[in-house]
Amino acid sequence: MKYALAGGFLLLASATQSVDLGTAKLRPVNREVSRAAERGGVHLSAKEGPGVAWIEGSEFREGTIDVEVRGKDVMQQSFLGVAFHRKDDQTYESVYLRPFNFQATDPSRHNHAVQYMQVPEFDWPILREKFPEEFERPVGASIKPTDWVHLKVVVAGGRVQAFVGSAGAPTLDVRKLGQLAGGMVGLWVGNNSGGDFASLRITPAK
Repeated sequence: MKYALAGGFLLLASATQSVDLGTAKLRPVNREVSRAAERGGVHLSAKEGPGVAWIEGSEFREGTIDVEVRGKDVMQQSFLGVAFHRKDDQTYESVYLRPFNFQATDPSRHNHAVQYMQVPEFDWPILREKFPEEFERPVGASIKPTDWVHLKVVVAGGRVQAFVGSAGAPTLDVRKLGQLAGGMVGLWVGNNSGGDFASLRITPAK
């Protein structure tokens, strides 16, 4: 087996890489990063426009990304998830949650609780216009918008799956967009949004 120390965490080929976000080298873009009050995680500040904290030394092609996230129940001010396959700070893929839509009674809002996109070519407004409802899904009705929520993203065989909360089946299962095939993993937040992140694990495909 091959080992390498990168970004403050140990990489083991074909094994789960547990990232200590408190000590990992993070490179924030359009955000400030601070320690979260709980779970040994980190907090990304809220600011206009999207933001991301890249995990220096991480490399992901196919496999699984697990993370615990906590947003808030404020309309249009809580978008958070993971970015991956970074080409540059404006070109990457992302799966993220909209906690304020978790328990919405409006069906259109409820159906927009988890999103996959590839920016800038397939940003969410483009996907919603050209492929309505294909790249967005609701989450389980029991998931509360202010709780810590487990987000698992699986990338394999030209598909992207997201499991939210304790769901045993994919909450979102869609075709992969674009041609990005590898790159860094990051903690992602959307316009006017901050969020808490903890327990990041990256498992490469075998």
